[in-house]
Order: sequence, then C-alpha cells, then structure tokens
Amino acid sequence: MKAMLLSKYRHLEIAELPTPTPGPGELLVKVAACGICGSDVHGYDGSSGRRIPPIVMGHEASGLIAGLGPQASGWSEGDRVTFDSTISCGTCPYCARGEINLCDRRQVLGVSCTDYRCAGAFAEYVIVPQRIVYRLPDKLSFSEAAMLEAVAVAVHAVSLSRISPGDKALVLGAGMIGLLCLQALRAAGCSTVYIADVDASRLKLAKEIGATETLHATGDKLVAEILSRTSGAGVDVAVEAVGVDATVRSAVHSVRKGGTVTLVGNITPEVTLPLQKAVTRQVRIQGSCASAGEYPLAIELLTSGAIKVKPLISAVAPLEEGPQWFERLYSHEPNLMKVVLTPGTVS
Repeated sequence: MKAMLLSKYRHLEIAELPTPTPGPGELLVKVAACGICGSDVHGYDGSSGRRIPPIVMGHEASGLIAGLGPQASGWSEGDRVTFDSTISCGTCPYCARGEINLCDRRQVLGVSCTDYRCAGAFAEYVIVPQRIVYRLPDKLSFSEAAMLEAVAVAVHAVSLSRISPGDKALVLGAGMIGLLCLQALRAAGCSTVYIADVDASRLKLAKEIGATETLHATGDKLVAEILSRTSGAGVDVAVEAVGVDATVRSAVHSVRKGGTVTLVGNITPEVTLPLQKAVTRQVRIQGSCASAGEYPLAIELLTSGAIKVKPLISAVAPLEEGPQWFERLYSHEPNLMKVVLTPGTVS
C-alpha cells in the first residue's frame, strides 16, 4: 500500500508498505481522509518525542471498512466509518470508570514513543480495534469526518467545564481547538462566548462561526477588556487553548469568583500559576486530555450543523502532496488552519 512515512525527522516520503492484516477484533479501514494535527507537526521535527522514526503518522481519519479480522462482528465491507485516536485497554480502573483517555495502557494511532509504536492513517489502509470505530451518517463528507477527533477533544473540554445555560465564556486562542471549543460552548448553552487571539485573521474566522465578540488582546489588556464587559465580575468559564504562561494567567484573572478555568493547550510543559488569585477566589482549574467517549455527540453536533468544520479546512490534498503541506504548516504559513490529506480514491 501507499503510505507517507516519517523516515527521519523533517523528512517525509511516499513509500510502498505491506497492507496490514487485521487481527482478532480488528478492522481494516481504507482511508479516505486524514487531517494533519498540530501534534503531528510537532512530531515532525522530533520536538514532542512521540513520533520516533520510522513511523506512519496520522490519527484524524475516516474511510470505509475494507476487511474484518477474526471475532470482529457487526460491520460489513463498505461501511462508512471514523475512529477514535485513542486505543484503550478496556480493563484498567480508568477504563472501567469510562475515563478511557486516562487508560494505563493508552496508545494513540500514528504515535511511536519509548513505550509503543502504532501505525497511523497517512496511508491507504490502517488497522483499528472495532471497539473504537463509529459509523458515519451519509450526510457527513469524509473530509468533515476527519475533523471529528478534534471536535471530540473540544466537546470533552467543554463537558468538563460544567456549563450552565446562559453562562458567559472566554476562549483563549483561536487555533483549531479554540475555534471548535467556541462552537462547543455555544452548543452547550453559553449565551456569550468571547474569544481572544493575537492573529486578526483567526479572529475574523471566529466571528464568522459564532463568537459573540473577538478580542485582539493578550495579558493585562485582555483581562481589562473582559472585566469591562462583565461589570467587573469576570466570565463563568475560561477555556485556555494555547498553553503558555501569559494565556493561563489571563484565564485565571478573567473568571469570576468560583469560576472555572479549563486547560486544553499543551505547548509548554510548565507554566506559572497565579496561585493567590486562584485560591482566594476559589477558582476551579481543570485539565482536559483528548476525549473520553464523546464521538457520538461530536457526530451529532456536526450532522446537525451546531458545529461547523468546513470553514476550518484550509485545503484537501492528495497524500502525495503531504510532505509539502507539512513544511508549510511547520513554517507557520499565515492563514493555514486544517489540511486534510486523501490517501486514495473512495466512492
């Protein structure tokens, strides 16, 4: 089969690899579309430590069932599907509680690290356990469905934020996850959603997909803007989708007493927390990792139009063009959001 292989850091090549054979309880999926995730771009140069070459990356995908392994049932060849990026064991205490994103033996498609190696979906075919596969409604295109992994991440973050109808929220960072969190907050019942970024083009897109107001500000200026719009009280919820000192600090300072800060951004391994502000105002600070069973809701939100992903897709391109698109994303080309690669022709 044709695949895009990270053979060494900063070097992707289109290679011929053996088509994998599904084992017990596994499905062979003919990949129709696979999105390039920011984590793939970070893995591209080795900075994340989670894409050790050689590896076929890619975990945001959709396609058709092309084969069933022994003991796989309930599926037929040709079924339109997507799948979770997380492969959980199903038996550890976390899995038993439904916290599959925290599984003790968690693996992620398209990741190779010191603990495991799992081939991903930048290829014509990929193997996935049937327990993480979901049917796609005909209404969703394969390119839209490739966005479901990111949508599920946003929906999970919002579900942890304990939204009440009419809440006011702030999203810090208008990147892919921030823009999806904006829409997920709206769908969860927030009456007002502000979004802040230093990139005016991203804020323009945020306004088009439902932001109440966009704020081209950061740091103390951003906090002042939020407080002026909330009569000095602050928002009920702040979703931090960047992961650096300045935005985490702004998030804590922007919520009301007893408010919630949900941390989704994960760029830097450590940040400085304004502890006194968090403690004396009883701010709830919640981390959010991946997703934990939100795929059905994510599919429903996309199908209903409550969350729109088409405006976030910058390009759909053949797999052969993948190396060039990776370089463009890696160099932070302006106005590039999501790039979806198509490994083969799927009708």
